[in-house]
Amino acid sequence: MGKQFNKISTALTNFIEAQKLFFVGTARREGTVNISPKGMDSLRVVNPNLVVWLNLTGSGNETAAHLLESDRMTIMFCAFEGSPLILRLYGTAKIYHERDAAFQSYQALFPPHLGTRQIIAMEVELVQTSCGYGIPILAFQEERTRLSEWAAEKGEDKIKTYWKEKNAISLDGHPTKIFGEESE
Repeated sequence: MGKQFNKISTALTNFIEAQKLFFVGTARREGTVNISPKGMDSLRVVNPNLVVWLNLTGSGNETAAHLLESDRMTIMFCAFEGSPLILRLYGTAKIYHERDAAFQSYQALFPPHLGTRQIIAMEVELVQTSCGYGIPILAFQEERTRLSEWAAEKGEDKIKTYWKEKNAISLDGHPTKIFGEESE
């Protein structure tokens, strides 16, 4: 059933690249645990122990607030089509903003997206597979376009205003440092 590895194999990289959805889990030492669904061609396997993903603008910014206190992260993929499989990547993560040099180099790995808020790089320490026999088979129909349309309607300046209003503080009242300030 389940197996553990210290790196992402070529076969698992191929599996990751075929997935339309993944989930990111983070937590501070106390407070809410966050699990976020992600999609939209927003994750890349850079090497067998490094993945990066676009953190697109959303209604909250819990991942950023959590990573400032605890850099632990889990990413999970489920095979909703094809052979059953659950894949979890465990490791530590770092947030990069457009003001960071690493952001610019990682951003080149993705198609442009106006709503890109941060790029998160995770050093993978443990790779775990499990059977996925209990996961339903679901057919992919198409990507949703509303987030891209929303970002285009707002434009860059209004998106940054939205970040100030909705993404600067977590649900538990912790700063996300989206603008780099020590206290927001």
